[in-house]
Amino acid sequence: MGDSEQNKHVAAQLLQSMSNGDTETLYNLFAEGGFTQTMGNIPISGTYSRERIVELAESMHSAFPQGFRIFIRDMIAENDKVAVEAVSEGTHVSGIEYRNEYHFLFTLRDGKITSVKEYMDTDLARRVLCRGVS
Repeated sequence: MGDSEQNKHVAAQLLQSMSNGDTETLYNLFAEGGFTQTMGNIPISGTYSRERIVELAESMHSAFPQGFRIFIRDMIAENDKVAVEAVSEGTHVSGIEYRNEYHFLFTLRDGKITSVKEYMDTDLARRVLCRGVS
């Protein structure tokens, strides 16, 4: 498997571990100093260390007690970058069906994730995940 294919596999593993609540795998997929950056200007926007990512993943699963899934629609890779289009599905604890659209840009080094930029429908996330708080 070439580097691009291996990097695609790692990116898919990260999204699968988010769906499964597998925080140990989630943590181990990141390089030391690795981070995610959730784009936008809502309460959940920001840059998060791998330790904080694990905490957020755990809270996502309590916010979606019936399960939260991320499905990959398309993925391309070149060199150390992987671009992923995805969609999520789940029923929020409030009873609201949550289906968001995403673009993730992964950067990897030596088979580990150094950064993930997450783009999504921030208005939907604000209304459901942030309970309308701006």
